[in-house]
Amino acid sequence: MNESIKIFLGDLKNSFKDLLPIVIVVAFFQTFIIQAMPENLSSIIIGLIIVAVGLALFIRGLELGIFPIGENLAIDFAKKGSTFWLLLFAFTIGFSTTVAEPALIAIADKAAVISSGLIDAFWLRMTVAFSVGFAIALGTLRILLGHPIQYYIIGGYIMVVLVTFFAPAEIIGLAYDSGGVTTSTVTVPLVAALGIGLASSIKGRNPVIDGFGLIAFASLTPMIFVQVYGIVVYSMGGDASSSVEIISMVATNSQEVAEQSSFVLAEIFWGILGVVKDVAPILVVIFFFQYLVIRKPVAHLPKIVVGIVMVILGLYAFIVGLEMGLFPIGESIANDLTSQDNNLLIYLFGFMIGFSTTMAEPALLAIAMKVEVISEGIIKQNILRTVVALGVAMGIALGAYRLVQGDAIHYYIIVGYVLVIILTYFAPKHIIAIAYDTGGVTTSTVTVPLVAALGIGLATNIEGRNPLIDGFGLIAFASLFPMLTVMGYGIYAEYKKRQLEKKLKKEV
Repeated sequence: MNESIKIFLGDLKNSFKDLLPIVIVVAFFQTFIIQAMPENLSSIIIGLIIVAVGLALFIRGLELGIFPIGENLAIDFAKKGSTFWLLLFAFTIGFSTTVAEPALIAIADKAAVISSGLIDAFWLRMTVAFSVGFAIALGTLRILLGHPIQYYIIGGYIMVVLVTFFAPAEIIGLAYDSGGVTTSTVTVPLVAALGIGLASSIKGRNPVIDGFGLIAFASLTPMIFVQVYGIVVYSMGGDASSSVEIISMVATNSQEVAEQSSFVLAEIFWGILGVVKDVAPILVVIFFFQYLVIRKPVAHLPKIVVGIVMVILGLYAFIVGLEMGLFPIGESIANDLTSQDNNLLIYLFGFMIGFSTTMAEPALLAIAMKVEVISEGIIKQNILRTVVALGVAMGIALGAYRLVQGDAIHYYIIVGYVLVIILTYFAPKHIIAIAYDTGGVTTSTVTVPLVAALGIGLATNIEGRNPLIDGFGLIAFASLFPMLTVMGYGIYAEYKKRQLEKKLKKEV
């Protein structure tokens, strides 16, 4: 018991350390740029403390429950030797986790409002969920066949670009964003565990080279499927009109929720129940396949259950803390900056908020922890997270610049994909799949709502911008640039390693 408390306190300390960059960014802009203290300062402080506790619970729950059950399932499927059941499991996991993804629901609802109902929220979610299920199944098949991931990813990028030229302008930014919101804080650890467990149990596969990459597939296919959905919807007729009043109402919705929230037992109960509802499809799929297909009891079931409960409580605390602390302050700063008529401040805020939120992103933390273990400490989690956060920061800053200037998003994205393809050729094999995966894990619980609010807020307040065409797309930038920075880091690390080896040879 004492050991468990000691471990949790260590996780809690690390959580506060992870949130420190966000606190610094907010304090800097409030003090020196906005030059006013927020009215609900006490609520913000309490919210941040709750976020830290939620993060600590979530991390411990992953270690106890989600990681072990995902890896054990993958190993059992590999032993069973049934490709059909393994691919069906992969598809079902991808579909069920995405349908209930809160970030996707939020984006789909905003798209429906902004398009005046032309884009249907339900069918958009179904399209994205089907594409993710297909992606996880395809990625699993790639691991079984042992094919290099870059051929699949590069082929996918080419398809994204080709479809973009036929897709209506109103759907492009939304399609690119949908690739970033599909990989949630629960989906990422489970999918990563599936890939790593599978690669570890198949002879001739390398967990570092072959085990990662499933998240990259889940981020890529929605961009293709949603654009095709948009072509179908807009070919059937209808004009997408946007109402600034409605958009403003949507953008400030989370602030109203935060102001109305209070610690009433009934509200806590319904809040936890909401998180259970989000996690339930994943658990149903896992236990269905475990008991009815694998036909084997779950090893260390009490420990797994405790881990799952900790994940649920951690996610609930995390969401409550975000609504109380981060969402209101993030939205108010974004609104204040657009009224100051200084574009450089907008880019600076985009960069700093991108870096700070990514450092606190639970999905990235989960992957970084796994990478360090699988690479046997060669790739340090703190360095990987910092490199990814720099990529997100650069991406959001450039995305904000694109929005302010009113340029078409696909030209930026196409150039980004070309750079990814070029770096893939030079990057060491062990970093490629990890780099592709980081593009999906950066846009999750913390980042998506803040970035979406920033994009729609800018597009609403800047004259001549259409929130439907210009408001979406920042998440796509936040997904693209980490791939560039992580592969760049891999190339640099490999270069330094060779230099050191040459130096040692000369000395000998």
